[in-house]
Amino acid sequence: MGYRKRDGGEETILLVHGNMTSSTHWDLFFETFSEAYTLIAIDMRGFGESSYKKRINSIQDFAEDLKLFVDEMNLKNFSLIGWSTGGAVCMQFETQYPGYCEKLVLVGSASTRGYPFFATHSDGTPNLDQRLETIEEVEKDPTRTIPIQQAYDTNNRDLLKTIWNSLIYTHHKPSETKYDAYVDDMRTQRNLADVYHALNTFNISSVHNGLSNGTNQARNISIPVLVLRGEHDLVISKEMTEEIIEDLGENATFKELRESGHSPFVDDIEQLNVIIADFLKEWLC
Repeated sequence: MGYRKRDGGEETILLVHGNMTSSTHWDLFFETFSEAYTLIAIDMRGFGESSYKKRINSIQDFAEDLKLFVDEMNLKNFSLIGWSTGGAVCMQFETQYPGYCEKLVLVGSASTRGYPFFATHSDGTPNLDQRLETIEEVEKDPTRTIPIQQAYDTNNRDLLKTIWNSLIYTHHKPSETKYDAYVDDMRTQRNLADVYHALNTFNISSVHNGLSNGTNQARNISIPVLVLRGEHDLVISKEMTEEIIEDLGENATFKELRESGHSPFVDDIEQLNVIIADFLKEWLC
């Protein structure tokens, strides 16, 4: 597993990235967040500098990888921050391995009830009556999996930037140099369809999510959780965030990130840093 580390104080924060990214995308957070904290950002299996010798089938696979990393690095009493898909991984980790993480921050996280993927009509719009069920169906998805995978394979940087400009960078864009590095980073991903399938089938709630019954593991999360969503996030809907808050109950505190989309690291890193720092300080033992 690849990872990056920024030395700091005794308090450690472990960072888990989202889809189409890796530890590279935490660079602005590394540069600006309080040096009172030591920061460690992993590359999940199939991203960045990590290997991909065995396909993942579920978010739980990523959570088990995270546990292996935590044990190998002998990490204890740390905080977790998960962005997007990484939020689901962090929640799954906490449900299975309590006692390691003290505080959890979810930034634009996938829901406790997963992230649904639907079939498409002939005009390209989603068919909300037909949810994809198998990895084979996800691999053949003509609106997400196929075009993005082709862009990876052919180094179609313009298409990748168009996608991110439309969905992720709703207010500000990274510098040209950083943006090029981010595109290079996107193309390291070797598990696009697998991640989509894992998100589609993820469900730690107590309810049926339209595809499967929940495992009801969300009730096992008893640590303080900060739930963050950008005011104009086009990837994670308001309803998905409300599902997280409902399923985590009184352990969850919600904060809206004003004038931000799915990447508050680029849209307003100062606002993000202040809110996270205040949350971590509030719950220091």
